[in-house]
This record gives sequence, C-alpha cells and structure tokens, in this order.
Amino acid sequence: MKFRLLVTCFALVASAFASKSQPVIGLSLDTLKEERWQRDRDTFIAAAKALGTTVIVQSANSDDTRQVRDVESLISRKVDVLVIVPHNGAAMTRAVRSANEAKIPVIAYDRLILNAPIDYYLTFDNVKVGEVQANYVVPRLPRDRTARIVRIYGAPTDNNAKLFKQGQDNILTPLIKAGKVEVVHEDWALDWKPENAKKIMNAAITKAGRNIDAVVVSNDGTAGGAIQALLEEGLAGKVIVTGQDADLAACQRILRGTQAMTVYKPLKNLATLAARVAVDLAKGNKPPTTATLNNGNKDVPSIFENVISVDRENLNTTVIADGFHKAESLK
Repeated sequence: MKFRLLVTCFALVASAFASKSQPVIGLSLDTLKEERWQRDRDTFIAAAKALGTTVIVQSANSDDTRQVRDVESLISRKVDVLVIVPHNGAAMTRAVRSANEAKIPVIAYDRLILNAPIDYYLTFDNVKVGEVQANYVVPRLPRDRTARIVRIYGAPTDNNAKLFKQGQDNILTPLIKAGKVEVVHEDWALDWKPENAKKIMNAAITKAGRNIDAVVVSNDGTAGGAIQALLEEGLAGKVIVTGQDADLAACQRILRGTQAMTVYKPLKNLATLAARVAVDLAKGNKPPTTATLNNGNKDVPSIFENVISVDRENLNTTVIADGFHKAESLK
C-alpha cells in the first residue's frame, strides 16, 4: 500500500515537471506588493497558458536571499525556462550559474541581471523612460530664474533605477551645468518604498523650503510618497511631480492635479512577448531580437518595448483606450 502511494505521489510530481511538448516556465518575481507586478504576472500566466504552457510563480518580497532560494527551487523542479525579475541584478549571478549548469535558459525580465550568462533580456527602453520624465518637466520650469528641482531615484539595487537616472541626466545635466536648473536635494529610495520617498521629500523641504518647482521621481509608488509630503506642506498640485507605471492611484492623482505625469509602459505587450520567447526557448527555438546589451559578462540578446508619456491631456487616449484602466475607476 505504501509502495503504491509513493508511486502515485511520484507520478503526480513528475507530471508537474517540464517537457518539450508541455513546457513549464519558472517565473521568479522580486515582489508582488506593487500593482504593476501583479499585472505582469497575470498577463504572463494567461499568455503562457494560451501557448500550452504551465507557469510556476515565486515572489521574493524584495529579499535577495529568498529570491536565490526561489530560483534554486525552480531549478530543482526542472523547469524548462527561467524568467527572472531580480530584486538585485548583481545578487542573481550565482543563481543564474546554477541554471546554466542545469542547462536551463534564463530570461531577465524588465531588470537586467548583471555579470551572468543570461540568454535574453526583455524590457522597456529604460533610458528613454528617464528622458521622457525629464523632457516633460523641462518645458514647464520657470525661465526667468534658476529652476529648483528635487530628484528621487529608485532602489540602488535595481539596475533599471540607474538607467532611469541616466535618461534623466541626458536631459538635465546640460541645464544644470548651464546654471538653468539647480538640484536642491536628491537621494535613492531604498526598495522603491513610498515611505522612503516621503522621507527624502521631507528632507528636501526642510533643506530648500517651499521654493521647489519640480520633483523628478522615477516611479508612481515613490511619487505617491513624495506627494504625501507635499500635501502635508500644502504644496501638492503646485509642484510638478513625475512618475512611471501608470498605476491606478497615480492616474487618479493626475486627474486630481497632484501628480503631473506618468510613463505608461504597455505591460501587456512586454509580458505577452516574454511568454512567447520563453515558450520558444523551451521548445529549442531561438527567438529573434532587435538589440544587444552588455551585462558585464556578455552582449545579451535584447528586445526593447516603447514607452509613452501620459498626463491629463492624453490619459483617455492611452491608458484608458488600451483597457489598462477603466474610466470609471479613475473617478
């Protein structure tokens, strides 16, 4: 009886393992605390299922050690392909090497994994994101005096945060050097937490007073933290605040006038693309790419999706028209 039970259990476990005809994809996420990553997960799973594929999802709650364990667990379950959104692009190197030893292809999704032999990198043009944010702010700054801005960057462990900053720098640095723009305060928001962004904004107000023209913030979650600090000082709506991800709360703030803009990234496009590439890899195919990006180990085959600047003027024709949010949910 015990022998039969063991055989049955083994058969059930084995049936969950990967095969070329019915691939299994391991999806390792940094976090599911943000609305954005919940959307990515759901779209990815739906797209993979439509292609006849099973997805095993792990979320690390922004813990590097836990995410490495998650990936090692997926490797032990013999998934065909790993898709990883790293909390820390450098901390994933060891886990990727374990996948290489098991001959499991690795796709870095939206955040680059550094110094490791990954197979593909799928993302939005993250330098462009920063450029879009800065390009929105610059024409709206005062021209009769030096404009005073605050800069709130993302998590220092996230390579994307550095790319967003790079894009912002491309636009802002010449103006800063020319004395047209002054950065009165800047800092990195650990783990992209809104409460950390609020602390940075509080420090900026303490340091610079109420004379702030804009806050260049790298995503919507941290924009929410910055805006909370501005609300407490009666400055919300009087200071330009940028964001990214078109989160529901951010779009509501845009309509209320406390946040000026967000960068809309059509997540459905990227998540669907990632599912398709993962399934192709599982079946032994080599999906075509449009670019390469060096991660310190190799020139990684990459695909970059476009991004869109969204404010009150085009919210209806972008975010709502795409079905990303319903019009009634923004009221």
